[in-house]
Amino acid sequence: MRRAHPIALIALLLLSCAAQAKPPRHGGNGQPGVFDYYALSLTWAPNFCASHSDPNECAPGKQAGFLVHGLWPQYQKGYPQSCSTQTLTPELQAKYGPVYASPGLITHEWSKHGTCSGLQPAEYFDLTAKLKQQIVIPDAYQRPAAPVRVSNADFAQAFKGANPGLADNSVLPFCTGAGRFLQETHICYDKGGKSQSCSPAEIKNSGKSCGQASFLLQSVK
Repeated sequence: MRRAHPIALIALLLLSCAAQAKPPRHGGNGQPGVFDYYALSLTWAPNFCASHSDPNECAPGKQAGFLVHGLWPQYQKGYPQSCSTQTLTPELQAKYGPVYASPGLITHEWSKHGTCSGLQPAEYFDLTAKLKQQIVIPDAYQRPAAPVRVSNADFAQAFKGANPGLADNSVLPFCTGAGRFLQETHICYDKGGKSQSCSPAEIKNSGKSCGQASFLLQSVK
């Protein structure tokens, strides 16, 4: 039996180490703080409530439009999740629960996404709230009494018009119903909270999701 050449063994060892050091790219577990950028996900409540009856988001007469789903660390392709087992204290849940439309969402968002941010819980939720508060929702999308039909490009341009500091390709719509209805919007930021373009992979995913010439924002009720 031939023995492997020492140089070949070294090369194999280096390749193995590189593979172990490379973070997962498609939703696997990652390391806290090891990611490329954030996506602030805002749910379009009328679409969510068309198929759910959440007593907080979908209460009669609430007239909710865009609501915080979460602040998600992203890779250029894919995303990390559940990066540690750190849990939230009851005090933190009570303080930051109102950041989300459904207070119970906070534990899920922290466990799946927040633990990958590399931030302590208070820092992560403060950043989530800050980014949501500084976004100006275009007038036409705040509480439309009738459905609004719009193209992908015009949708993004409306956000840029209301928020001149947003980078190009930093606002992406995602749709349901074979591209007919807006489901949520992703707004992308660097780790410091500065607007930046979303990754080419996410831009492509958005185009596939809202693949028709236009989509509808269902009316707020």
